[in-house]
Amino acid sequence: MNDADVGKQVQQMVRFILQEADEKASEITVAAEEEFSIEKLQLVESEKRRVRQEYERKEKQVDVRRKIEYSTELNAARIKLLQAQDDVVTGVKESAGDALLRVTKDANAYKRVLKGLIVQRRCDGSDQSLLRLREPALVLRCRETDRSLVEAVLEVAKKEYAEKAKVNLPKVIIDGKFYLPPQRSSRDDAHGPSCSGGVVLASQDGKIVCDNTLDARLSVSFRQKLPEIRKKLFSHQVSQ
Repeated sequence: MNDADVGKQVQQMVRFILQEADEKASEITVAAEEEFSIEKLQLVESEKRRVRQEYERKEKQVDVRRKIEYSTELNAARIKLLQAQDDVVTGVKESAGDALLRVTKDANAYKRVLKGLIVQRRCDGSDQSLLRLREPALVLRCRETDRSLVEAVLEVAKKEYAEKAKVNLPKVIIDGKFYLPPQRSSRDDAHGPSCSGGVVLASQDGKIVCDNTLDARLSVSFRQKLPEIRKKLFSHQVSQ
């Protein structure tokens, strides 16, 4: 084989090697592109899942915060409603107190009230004043401004008590040293003791005390009637 034939064979071998190299390179390129596409797709899907999870986490946070804010606002509204209801109830009690004060300004009507407070029972049915104490000697306290009215009805009250209890007339001493405090001059004057009227009776040893002041009677009546008062005032709120 001469040099020309050898050269041709070498060139053929080189072309064959180059062709195989090109084919191999193409296969590698195609495989790399496929692998890149798969890896890219996996990365994209992984990032999508991360974004979705982050979105769901933030959405839950927003939902929880919204529920907390709603609950806070609802509780605040309920507290405001309860406060408003208490203010209305307090206003009703104050109006009742004002009505009692108007009774004390009518001397004849107030004397009848004083006599009843000395003798009769409380509105809750429990014995008070003379009918409860059943003592032969008692101490009576009233406001200093009411003393003359109390003195005017005391004998009648004692006789009425004696008839009801079927006992002798009791000895009732009006305390001239310690009077009940005067009525409050205004609603703004909420500090310090005050008394709207009525009497306090006690045994001489002070062990038994019957508070039959108008304030005490009002408090007892209001406490007993409070459910009924609330029902009448606020039943429309329940039905709405």
